[in-house]
Amino acid sequence: ALPFLLPLSMSSTAQENVGMRARDIGITIGIFETGERNQISDVGGVLVGHQTVRAGDSVNTGVTAILPHGGNIYQDRVRAAIVVGNGYGKLLGITQVEELGELETPILLTCTLCVWRAADALVDWMLKQPGMQEVRSLNAVVGETNDGYLNDIRSRPISSAHVVAALESASSDVAEGNVGAGTGTVAFGWKGGIGTSSRVLPGQFGGHTVGVLVQSNFGGILTVDGAPVGIELKQYAFKRAVSGSGDGSIMIVVATDAPLDARLLRRLGTRALTGLARTGSSMSNGSGDYVIAFSTDRSNDVLPDDEMSPLFQAVAEATEEAIYNSMLAAETTMGHRGTIDALPRDRLIEILRKYGKLD
Repeated sequence: ALPFLLPLSMSSTAQENVGMRARDIGITIGIFETGERNQISDVGGVLVGHQTVRAGDSVNTGVTAILPHGGNIYQDRVRAAIVVGNGYGKLLGITQVEELGELETPILLTCTLCVWRAADALVDWMLKQPGMQEVRSLNAVVGETNDGYLNDIRSRPISSAHVVAALESASSDVAEGNVGAGTGTVAFGWKGGIGTSSRVLPGQFGGHTVGVLVQSNFGGILTVDGAPVGIELKQYAFKRAVSGSGDGSIMIVVATDAPLDARLLRRLGTRALTGLARTGSSMSNGSGDYVIAFSTDRSNDVLPDDEMSPLFQAVAEATEEAIYNSMLAAETTMGHRGTIDALPRDRLIEILRKYGKLD
């Protein structure tokens, strides 16, 4: 039997971390203000949908859909770029985005061995949209991380119904933690998940908004706002020769309303990796670290290079905070090969106070 669909209202077991975000415990990253929601959807028109897929203790996975706008993306494409930090991954659609500098489908995130099923379902859904009767080529963009510890990944549990449900439930209210493509992920040895954050530039820097969504499933030495949390908690890569190398993956989706072409979006996406680095990742050998960046601006304008620096700062801040949000919202999860604990909030607060990061 196929794993059942889990509506967002039932997608967690209501443990203590549900809804927790970095700012709820006093972690303030960077200098720029967040958007109203502090989510990727603060970039006007961007929508996100999740479908969480669970079956017993063996299946913990899902699909997350990011829509640059609510219309037909094939008919109304957005400028885009993809940046590869470390290419150990299965990101479908990358070469056409690199060649043409645009997206023509929503972005899907899912588990590694579910990429092709998700892509097939996305193509089927797109071809059924009004005005698509004569379309004979479609570049589906699907990214992944490997959730094979908590999820029976070889069962490839994602179905077309899951993908359609994620696409058609997309809204401006973005759930975090153990939802969608983040249901079975692990970050720094603790439960990872979906996280999001945004920044709005002051008017003198253009007033543009940058939003980030992450699917966190990677390793390293967890650092929170500069505090060595992983070392203090005695859980980090390379602690012992047999403790693991910190492999894993992260998908980072960056949205902005700034008028950027593909070249500038590639520059913006590269700076998202600086936010990833600040959390303690070294983008290890077996880690697939990707950034998909797009602009919702429909004008023919292009921002000058010398006005990009504030956007670089904003995307680094939003990426760092989105990763923390993905972990703080996540819950302890029992899965296919064992249990992964949520990041312990009380100990995190103690460590941050010790290093002067909280008042």
